[in-house]
Amino acid sequence: HVQLVESGGESVQAGGSLRLTCVTSGLPSHTLWMGWLRQAPGKEREGVAHLDNNSRTRYADSVKGRFTVSRDNAKNTLYLQMNSLKTEDTAVYYCANVGLGYWGQGTQVTVS
Repeated sequence: HVQLVESGGESVQAGGSLRLTCVTSGLPSHTLWMGWLRQAPGKEREGVAHLDNNSRTRYADSVKGRFTVSRDNAKNTLYLQMNSLKTEDTAVYYCANVGLGYWGQGTQVTVS
């Protein structure tokens, strides 16, 4: 049984920082690609950042230089450090392995 559980979302003022956490369990042992996506009200879901199968990081242009994705394999945990938050970062953030169709339930980030 695969589970992805996000946490860390909350309301924060513009310019502030948050760290999102995604604890995974039950993923196949070969699963390396993991990412963060977000969906703002009235908008389509978009990719934010991911680690590919070679652990290289990729970021959306809108978050480059502000967000950092990382993982701790020993803890089966994926992180998203978000700095210099902007109001346009407000969204529900999901961790996922899109290719395998595994998604978390999402965590709300509100920047005001």
